[in-house]
Amino acid sequence: MIPLLFSSVLAGLLALLLYQRTVYPFFWVDLIYYLKLRRYGKSLQARMKSGIITYLDCFLHQARKNPNKPFIIFESQTLSYRDVDRRSNRIANAFRAHGSPGQGDIVAMLMCNEPDFICVWLGLCKLGCEVAFLNNNIKAKSLLHCFRSCGAKTLVVGADLVCLVEEVLPDLKKDNMALWVVDHTAPSEEFTSLLDKVESMSGESSSDLPKVNIMSNFLFIFTSGTTGLSKAARVGHLKAVLSMAFFEMCGATSEDIIYITLPLYHMSASLLGIGGCIQLGATCVLKKKFSASQFWKDCVKHDVTVVQYIGELCRYLCNHPAVPEERAHRVRLAAGSGLRSDVWRQFVQRFGSRIKIREGYGLTEAGIGFLNYTEEVGPIGRAGYFNKLSMPFELLRHDPVSYEAVRTPAGRCIRAQNGEAGILVAPLSAMNQFLGYAGNQVQSEKKLLRGVFKDGDVFFNTGDLLLHDDQDFLYFRDRIGDTFRWKGENVSTTEVSEAVGLLDFIQEANIYGVTIPGNEGRAGMAAIVLQQDHKLNGSELYDHLVKTLPAYAWPRFLRIQTSLDVTETFKQQKVKLVTEGFDPDVSHDLLYFLDVSQKEYTLLTVSLYQDIVNGKIKV
Repeated sequence: MIPLLFSSVLAGLLALLLYQRTVYPFFWVDLIYYLKLRRYGKSLQARMKSGIITYLDCFLHQARKNPNKPFIIFESQTLSYRDVDRRSNRIANAFRAHGSPGQGDIVAMLMCNEPDFICVWLGLCKLGCEVAFLNNNIKAKSLLHCFRSCGAKTLVVGADLVCLVEEVLPDLKKDNMALWVVDHTAPSEEFTSLLDKVESMSGESSSDLPKVNIMSNFLFIFTSGTTGLSKAARVGHLKAVLSMAFFEMCGATSEDIIYITLPLYHMSASLLGIGGCIQLGATCVLKKKFSASQFWKDCVKHDVTVVQYIGELCRYLCNHPAVPEERAHRVRLAAGSGLRSDVWRQFVQRFGSRIKIREGYGLTEAGIGFLNYTEEVGPIGRAGYFNKLSMPFELLRHDPVSYEAVRTPAGRCIRAQNGEAGILVAPLSAMNQFLGYAGNQVQSEKKLLRGVFKDGDVFFNTGDLLLHDDQDFLYFRDRIGDTFRWKGENVSTTEVSEAVGLLDFIQEANIYGVTIPGNEGRAGMAAIVLQQDHKLNGSELYDHLVKTLPAYAWPRFLRIQTSLDVTETFKQQKVKLVTEGFDPDVSHDLLYFLDVSQKEYTLLTVSLYQDIVNGKIKV
């Protein structure tokens, strides 16, 4: 009887295991990741109870725990955790000695990647200031807008960026802006030099740190502003601390050497990158600016084991000529976001199958985020039961023209079905804060959806379209505005770009929609960069499009460029291209038109352009 019972139980367990592997193949990996998050949450609570609450507290904890461990490696410099702590103390003491800035002040920082970016930032934190990171690529009008929108009355500028500030000095003087330059001498009487004063200051902390409310604002980080002026997103202390777990959740450890080439004024590098190193007590190799030619050489030189990527960085590496170091490195983990599936496969195949890719998704403004902790290529995360326990969210059905959430006659939103791209929204909570945009209440309110499923609920609208498939994987489809409608269908610029980029003679492609008189919606257009020593093969491109995309998604026009305009984080710029359209009198680049009857892209002349605009040629 007992053997029969035992065999029956064993058979049942095997059947249950078979069912789980067939129906829920990612059950155990989801559970393990969920438990890992729970463990981190409990350790965070314990740490906060012991007084380690903020981003700054975490750094000071590591400076006490691992004072002599290398923290920042930059060019020929190596700074330990103690070195950075003491230098940031000197900077704080220099500001304190001159009476400004002080606790509660908002200070704008305009600096390139360098160790003093981190030291100045931490020094200002020790004074109780709120810091606003400025994009060092913006010009006069945008620069003034950034100062004024975040309410900064003090600016700390790097010595190599003073020229940007000098353009707007009269306006800054009117605003009574205090100007500090990170140099030993000031370029003019309007500036106060910092480094000469730092040298004479003590490296000891001179007073207790200001008390901080974990739910209050920590930073201002500006959106890219690719479709308008930048917005100053408020980033709370809690979000900053939670962001520091990124590398740990990806599988990095304190023994890793982490390579960061992304700009520190963005969240990816400053909170996830530097913050992730601090959380682990790891070493960061900081690069002033990303260089495809130096990337793998740096990895070999500094024995790098983890790299951080964003956007097209991996694509640039794949397009770069081979170097011996790309196979001689010890990189085991690449963590970031925005990696396309085709580049993902190419990256691992070319640079080493031992490299684990950990693709994530996150926002500056809110706490919603995902991580693909599986080996599946392409997804940005998971959407199963355990995932929603730790990060509640919904995908909503949207109007393809207005991109607004569709509502029922009763005024409630409708959930998108599996396989249908929907707007990602997340309920506001203590763990998913949205502190709004400084000085822009209108835009802040636009990011909120109210009465989504019931009276009184409030959701943060990410403005991103995600797809939830039948295996509970999440895929990024588009940022609203990166889609256009043609022939009654929605066209995903990301999808078309991925398809076009598969051809060996095309290096890069930027997809957007252009208007044609007499036609509704926008026809597809592609700005492309050809591979070196390659020519456009229009018939091959046409044959490829037939195989890979529906007819409404085919680019009807091509624009051949030597390089694509991108932001500092490799987001493709589209606004100027959309404005210029396909008019050969406006563009100085070669333009081509898809002649479907000839199954070929033909040169777009002025007369052909006029025939299209006048409706003589149907598109």
